[in-house]
Amino acid sequence: MLLEFEKPIADLEEKLKDMKELAQESNVDVSDAVKSLENRIKQLKEDTFQNLTRWQRVQLSRHADRPYALDYIYSITDEFVELHGDRNFGDDKAMVGGFGLVGKESFMFIGQQKGRNTKQRQMRNFGMANPEGYRKALRLMKLAEKFKKPIVVLIDTPGAFPGMEAEERGQGEAIARNIRDMFMLKVPVICIIIGEGASGGALGVAIGDRVLMLENTWYSVISPESCSSILWHSWDFKEQAAEALKLTAQDMLQFKLVDGIIEEPLGGAHTDPEAIYQSVKKEILSQLKELQKLSPEERVDQRIEKFSSMGVYTG
Repeated sequence: MLLEFEKPIADLEEKLKDMKELAQESNVDVSDAVKSLENRIKQLKEDTFQNLTRWQRVQLSRHADRPYALDYIYSITDEFVELHGDRNFGDDKAMVGGFGLVGKESFMFIGQQKGRNTKQRQMRNFGMANPEGYRKALRLMKLAEKFKKPIVVLIDTPGAFPGMEAEERGQGEAIARNIRDMFMLKVPVICIIIGEGASGGALGVAIGDRVLMLENTWYSVISPESCSSILWHSWDFKEQAAEALKLTAQDMLQFKLVDGIIEEPLGGAHTDPEAIYQSVKKEILSQLKELQKLSPEERVDQRIEKFSSMGVYTG
């Protein structure tokens, strides 16, 4: 799938491919032309991806080829054992989790999982968790705390599931309980937004000692489309809404709502998955090393202080 702003790059890459094939078939030396075209493609990529609008970054965060939570988990870990169920209602396929081994360190990985095709998207509910998903996530976090294992949360959701049955089973209560209890976890908690970070659906698993965002992701109380539909009664103003919401990783870091940005390969995470897997793995291990220097009490105090200092209010 090509996004609109990717098409000029794709056209040049197609020309480059044709040129190389022609050179092989005709035995003609076109090395200078190939090199020139490669430089043009590189320059166009840099110009395009260094000057993306907020809406274009939202589009990149949703790219169909972008790695999802399980892609990261299986690539980062040497061994992963998935755990299921909230021990109350059922097993929510939109929320995945389990113990994973990274080198000699064991982690509890939790993530929101989308689907690649229609069948998978139905099974995963498009990455929108029900209450049992949030209760499952909290159960696994408590399990990690019991065994003194650090927690990594990979966030990628268009929001918590808004259906009537989710409300009937206590969607708001489940998210609120997660937020409260995550503040008090005694083990290191590292949260990484790998795609979309929408509303309470993201916040319900995003209370961490470190909250990081990949370069082309977004984090906001509402999606640009929903914001546009409320303010203008139409989705046609989603680009203006994205600009007004200031929802990119760069905005969030400026507002001190996240702790850092993980750089993506030029063109987005989907262009070089192995590179982004290694970057995320390196960042997880680096952050854990720093967090392990603190006592559980210090981590809890700093976590509470960090989130309590966000925003402004008047009495």
